Amino acid sequence: MSSSRNIILKVENPPRIGDRVLNKNLKPVGTIFDVFGPVSSPYVAVKPEVEEIQNLIDQILYSVPSPQSKRKKRR
Repeated sequence: MSSSRNIILKVENPPRIGDRVLNKNLKPVGTIFDVFGPVSSPYVAVKPEVEEIQNLIDQILYSVPSPQSKRKKRR
């Protein structure tokens, strides 16, 4: 957790900005708003939607593409 009460996560595969973050019970935790760090081991910043951020420490979280992040194919 950062000083501005955002959640900082180390990720294996970098998601897109705007993707949703879920906990192990598939409950929404927040939304990704920044991807930073080295390309080989990136981090993401998540704007939390839950009050109990401390309960998420050392938990595995999952990202799900948001409906807005889907790209339309051009012909």
